[in-house]
Amino acid sequence: MVVADFDLFVIGAGSGGVRASRVAAAHGAKVGVAEEFRVGGTCVIRGCVPKKLLVYGAHFAEDLDDAAMFGWDVPHKSFNWEVLRDNVLAEVNRIEDAYTNTLDSHDVEIFKERAVLSGPRSVRLASGREITADKILIATGARPLMPEIPGIDLAISSNEVFHLDRIPKRIVIVGGGYIANEFAGIFNEFGSSVTIVNRSDVLLRGYDQQVVDRLLQISVRKGIDFKFNSKIDHIERVDGGGLKLTMTGCDDIEADEALFAVGRQPNTDGLGCDSAGVELGDHGAIKVDEDNRTSVDSIFAVGDVTNRVQLTPVAIREGQAFAESFFGKEKCRVDYGAIPSAVFSHPPIGAVGMTESQAREKLGAVKTYTSDFRPMKNVLAGRDERSLYKLVVDDDSDEVVGVHMIGPDAPEILQAAAIAVKARLKKSDFDATVALHPTMAEELVLMR
Repeated sequence: MVVADFDLFVIGAGSGGVRASRVAAAHGAKVGVAEEFRVGGTCVIRGCVPKKLLVYGAHFAEDLDDAAMFGWDVPHKSFNWEVLRDNVLAEVNRIEDAYTNTLDSHDVEIFKERAVLSGPRSVRLASGREITADKILIATGARPLMPEIPGIDLAISSNEVFHLDRIPKRIVIVGGGYIANEFAGIFNEFGSSVTIVNRSDVLLRGYDQQVVDRLLQISVRKGIDFKFNSKIDHIERVDGGGLKLTMTGCDDIEADEALFAVGRQPNTDGLGCDSAGVELGDHGAIKVDEDNRTSVDSIFAVGDVTNRVQLTPVAIREGQAFAESFFGKEKCRVDYGAIPSAVFSHPPIGAVGMTESQAREKLGAVKTYTSDFRPMKNVLAGRDERSLYKLVVDDDSDEVVGVHMIGPDAPEILQAAAIAVKARLKKSDFDATVALHPTMAEELVLMR
């Protein structure tokens, strides 16, 4: 019997791939991982981590304005994009080194080159080397989807945002999802004139409509322009270096940058899935079962490449479950119920569980409780912006089946509320909890 080079070979060193590699190695497996770009994947290198740092940086625009009402004299406010950009990129480098060190410390062999499937138990590296493994895990993630329109090469995706030479005076952001709304808030705070172009009239599909409506109202008041039921037909460079966007659904637009945030495509192109017999589903996503196994018994997949739930913590859980199941002592599966999520807009959104419409469709009779208030900090600062918290409750069982929030620090508060939803606590449990005063979070236990 021929002995394989590795017990496990992982293609992709993002969040899911790194977790699976580390855990499998900790259980004694001989593990190799190939990464053609940088260790850490989308989240660390060009996703949630650097984006959140930009969100922090952007929020100082309002904090510095508000400081005067709290007695602070800030005589001159100026922003240097290059300083923030370079500091963020330096932090990305630090985290990438930490991820690499984690793999090294667990004796995971890293191949810094592209790998593709060459068979049920083999991969081929870009260098031409053929590697065999008892099990192969695909964790190649996803990439921004760029539509095929004339001039699309003049536009950017979320990948390039973190490397801009300068902040654009005018930016058009295409899309209505969380990435589009997050970058709209960031660039608006940095002083750009921001226009969101969305081919429908729906923003943040899947989030509670009351919360979405509140974000839209606040965004418009902040100066963000929305063009609904509109799309870009053509992009061209004009004199002076700007862009002309030829539109359907609204007047043509001139801008300095066009950012497309219209979805993400699983990274399966040229991966060798056909030759290995790995079945793909919609949008090129890899089909897997509850144990992350593909149509090939020895090949598995986790994370965004499966297009189940495109969230970093989910990819990590899937990687952990895979490694524990096949290299540990216990079978482990991911529970996809009550996954919390956030939109780091200005202000941010936090959500877990069913929206009101989802609950009514599934449960029938539901009760909703809302708190619509102006945070204490906003009151003293003279800022009219209001927060909205909402509980969705099953009328029959009194179980809180959804929590939806928009306001300062909503995602930080939501994490604790997600535990309550996951534990299937009742509205009476919320009511019985003593409020922590004075906080915004206390509104969660004061709704009657």
